[in-house]
Amino acid sequence: MEYSLYRRLNEDGGIFRFTGGIESITDGRILWVKGDDLTIPVSLEKTNCYLLPVHEGSGLPHEPEQIKWNRISAITEGTKVFIGGRLKTTDNRLNFVTENDQPLMVIFYNCPDEQLHASIIRAARTRNEYWNNITPVSIVIGVMALIYIASSYLDRPAFRLTVITALVSVFIPILPIFPPGFLFTLLYRRFSWSARKLRADHDLIRFGFMPEFSLQLANKIALQAYTLEAVAWIVMVLGIAVNLIFIFLTLYLFRIISF
Repeated sequence: MEYSLYRRLNEDGGIFRFTGGIESITDGRILWVKGDDLTIPVSLEKTNCYLLPVHEGSGLPHEPEQIKWNRISAITEGTKVFIGGRLKTTDNRLNFVTENDQPLMVIFYNCPDEQLHASIIRAARTRNEYWNNITPVSIVIGVMALIYIASSYLDRPAFRLTVITALVSVFIPILPIFPPGFLFTLLYRRFSWSARKLRADHDLIRFGFMPEFSLQLANKIALQAYTLEAVAWIVMVLGIAVNLIFIFLTLYLFRIISF
C-alpha cells in the first residue's frame, strides 16, 4: 500500500494487505507496523495472529503457530509481519481492525518477501490433517465406550476375551509408538511427509506460484499424493495390527487368555 492511496481512503477504508516490520506495541493492544513509506496501526484484539517458523530449505516449513495477541509483546522489534484485512477509521486514524464479517489476519515471518505466499501455502499443509477439534472428543467417546463394554462383561467368564480385547483397544491411539509396530510408524511418517510435499507443490501450481508447470502435471502430482497417503495409512494400520497380535500372543504365552 502506498502513502498516496492511504491518504485517499474514506472512513470505511477497505480490504487491504500490508507488509512491514514491527516498530512498536502500545498498551499491548496496538501494533505499529512500518512499511517502506508509512506506518500503520493494527488493533490486535480479537485478531488471529500466526507465527510462520523458519523455512527448512527445499522442504516444508513447520505448521504456523497461532499465538494470542497478548503474547506479541515478546516478539522483537523489526520482525517482519504480513497484515490482511479491513482498514477502518478509529480514534480519528485508519487502523487495521477485526470485524465479525471480516477477521483480520496477522502473520509474523522471517522468510524473503518474495517467498512469503509460497511459504504460507506450504505451511498450510499441516503434518496431520486428520487431527482437528473433533478428534480428541471422538477418542474420549471411543475410550468410554470400550470401558463400558469391558465392564459390562467383566463378571461373565465366557466373555473374557471380549473384555481383554476392549481393554487393549483402549490403548490403540498410543500403540503406534511401541515396538515392533513402531517400525511401521516410521514408514508411515515418511510416506505421509512425501505426500504432504506433493500436495503443497500441487497447491503452488494451481495458484500460479510455479508457472513453469502445467495444471495437467498438477493433477498427476495430486494423484501421486493421494496414493502415497493411502499407502501411509495402510502401513499405519498394519503397524497397529502387528502390535495387537504381539500383545495377544504375549497374553496367550502367559496363559492370561486362551484361543
